[in-house]
Amino acid sequence: MPRINLLPWREEERKKRQRDFGVATGGAVVAGIAVVMTTMFGYSHMISVQEARNERLKAEIAELEKSIKEIDGLERQKERLLARMEIIDQLQKSRPEIVHLFDEMARELPDGVYLTSLKQNGSRVEVQGVAQSSTRVSALMRRVDESEWLASPEVEKVETTTSGSSRQAAFTVYVKQVRKGGEGEESE
Repeated sequence: MPRINLLPWREEERKKRQRDFGVATGGAVVAGIAVVMTTMFGYSHMISVQEARNERLKAEIAELEKSIKEIDGLERQKERLLARMEIIDQLQKSRPEIVHLFDEMARELPDGVYLTSLKQNGSRVEVQGVAQSSTRVSALMRRVDESEWLASPEVEKVETTTSGSSRQAAFTVYVKQVRKGGEGEESE
């Protein structure tokens, strides 16, 4: 029987398989590197997009914080203006009270009593003056107690002094001015 030598064919087949295997391995390595590079590029792109979003959010937050500070400033200004309006409103409401105070003091002042000073702190009024006698001061206190616009008279002092040949009583009296509607408010 003839002898056929199959070794070179097997050798060629083995080399071909090794070459195919090398090509497949190289292709797999190249494909793997391509997949890794594509993945890295994709993640890098997503990171840069997220960083751009973060920067935009930071810019928007800074702008909103600026707006919040401006709004807070406007709120404080609004509160100050409202407080001023309240004070103006209170002054507007109390305008006639001073007229009533002076009118009532002139009405209730008995003969022989002269006022030297009038000081008001809130609804409390300090009245200083000179009377011909201490009984005139008592008459002033009774009239103030019966008054519609004045109430709660309190004597701080009554001093009898001699001026020339006549005697006088220097006095200090505190009264409370009755507010609109009959409310008496005392300020400390």
